[in-house]
Amino acid sequence: MVPEFGHFALILALLLAGLLAVIPMAGSLTGRPALLAFARPLACGQFVFVAIAFAALTQAFLTDDFSVAYVANNSNSMMPWYYKFSAVWGSHEGSLLLWILILAGWTLAVAAFSRKLPSDLVAQVLSIMGVISVGFLLFSLVTSNPFERLLPNIPTDGADLNPLLQDFGLVVHPPMLYMGYVGFSVAFAFAIAALINGRLDAAWARWSRPWTTVAWCFLTVGIALGSWWAYYELGWGGWWFWDPVENASLLPWLAGTALMHSLAVTEKRGVFKSWTVLLAIITFSLSLLGAFLVRSGVLTSVHAFASDPERGQFLIALLAITIITSLTLYAFRAPVVHTRVRYGSMSREIFLLLNNVLLMAAMLLVLVGTLYPLVLDYLDAGSLSVGEPFFNLTFSPVAIAISLLMGAGIFSRWKKTDGGWLGRQVLWPASISLLLAVAVPLWMGELKPWAFAGCFAAAWILVATGRDLWMKSSSKQGHWHGLKRLTRSYYGMVIGHLGVAVIMAGATVVTGYGIERDVRMVEGDTTSIGDLTFRFSGISHHEGPNYSAERGTFDITRDGEPVATLYPEKRVYRVQRSVMTEAGIDAGLFRDLFVALGEPVGDDAWAVRVQYKPLMRWVWLGALLMALGGALAISDKRYRIRVKQNAAKTNAVSSNDPKSEPVTGNAS
Repeated sequence: MVPEFGHFALILALLLAGLLAVIPMAGSLTGRPALLAFARPLACGQFVFVAIAFAALTQAFLTDDFSVAYVANNSNSMMPWYYKFSAVWGSHEGSLLLWILILAGWTLAVAAFSRKLPSDLVAQVLSIMGVISVGFLLFSLVTSNPFERLLPNIPTDGADLNPLLQDFGLVVHPPMLYMGYVGFSVAFAFAIAALINGRLDAAWARWSRPWTTVAWCFLTVGIALGSWWAYYELGWGGWWFWDPVENASLLPWLAGTALMHSLAVTEKRGVFKSWTVLLAIITFSLSLLGAFLVRSGVLTSVHAFASDPERGQFLIALLAITIITSLTLYAFRAPVVHTRVRYGSMSREIFLLLNNVLLMAAMLLVLVGTLYPLVLDYLDAGSLSVGEPFFNLTFSPVAIAISLLMGAGIFSRWKKTDGGWLGRQVLWPASISLLLAVAVPLWMGELKPWAFAGCFAAAWILVATGRDLWMKSSSKQGHWHGLKRLTRSYYGMVIGHLGVAVIMAGATVVTGYGIERDVRMVEGDTTSIGDLTFRFSGISHHEGPNYSAERGTFDITRDGEPVATLYPEKRVYRVQRSVMTEAGIDAGLFRDLFVALGEPVGDDAWAVRVQYKPLMRWVWLGALLMALGGALAISDKRYRIRVKQNAAKTNAVSSNDPKSEPVTGNAS
């Protein structure tokens, strides 16, 4: 009865989401406070019933209820409990339910943490999120019911979870990623609500910015966790493959990054209002596009869920409705929010605008590279493979240009910057950056142009940010006193930009200077990378809870001195008979040593992949620093200002005087 109870709870959640979509919006449009008061209780009720449904599905997995088709297809009695728990979202139906749960959670969070905002605005935001919830709840109930029964023919055991997913990565990666995807629905809802009521001002930007930044932080961490998971689990030693589903997560991240900076300028200067709203619509639309790519069956990917055409049709309809209605509203209301403000050609506004344009250009490159082969295939116009060479040759120059503009923008001033003064300011930081970039090929012993360019861009961001921090902390009482006066928002910007520098340095160095060897080895054989010697010491058998494995032992030495011992495995899972590679990795801050067992090649010999990866950890460290910077920025005290204060500052900025100072704080 528990699965039926969960199914009924999901139906009740749909009912409450429908009421949430209609009643508060009607109250805001008719000016009836009694209807506005329904918004928060309905949001709370929706979350409760979705949580009950999710708990019911979780209980079915943990108790091995194989009468539920989804459990029978994605679990097994031999699986450890923690994999049974993560298997709840290990395939389409459960991952969609997790998506809905997170959407209901974001809706509840807006209801709980927006009590200081105008009641009509909150009602509109919650209603819009209710509309989104209706779409996904209908999708789940109509095409993807996770509680479907296998009665009376109940299997004695389950078909097991895909061995690729029986990993800690499944526990943390999808929830983090979905928190980012779904979180952008809040920014979208705020933007649509602002278009409806014409309230696009600094206060609106301040209200939207924390929600956008939180979603962006989650998405950043989610993408980093996915990269880390692929690195150690797939046995290739790669951290980014330009897989279509990987690209689907990168698309809203790029647009969300542009949105964050545009919101900062709107809050600080009262400009880019129309552009900011359009970015909010694009970012959430790209999140929906990611859901479509994963669940529609239009592509083949290690990340994609097996699905049927009905699901794809439903999702494309949902995506089309979202894009058409929001852009139509934008077309009618954009002239209302247009603001004329003058600023110079070398101002900080221009640098931020150019950076946003380049971010969207990078997004379009990834979008075209991802969708063009699918369009050709759909039109029967032939097949085309777009892979790593295309993206490296197109995306990398844009990323470097973004980094260079980022550093230059730090030196610029609001409204107007003298070109000669700016040139003098950047001269010695550029010189120091050049010296740091030259040091990399000297350290590695080889000059590689793209690696040099990437390292220069990373050094440029680092030096420019450091100089800006030094200048802003200048005080008669000394720099320490000045540092204490700076806001959390500013420190968030500094740490976030530091993260960009770290990830660029790591990505360029590991791509340019990483070493890989594919060798045939028998027990006692050795192979070398630089001054490191890898010795194959033998194979032993190992039994896991639901798999058996051949475990290799590799002793790594440098000049006869031990460095590490690695134990890569080749696993065979008992139920699906799937073969999986578990790499042996010796991780360090400045390098990773990577060993993976391939296939046996006869006479007790094995194919072995050995890799040396410099600065590999910097890729994920940089992502974590970026997320930390975002989290620190939204903890700034100005986001806790009361409504009366917001209203006063709104009136100051909403005037057309370009010289007015909207709010205090720093734009990132």
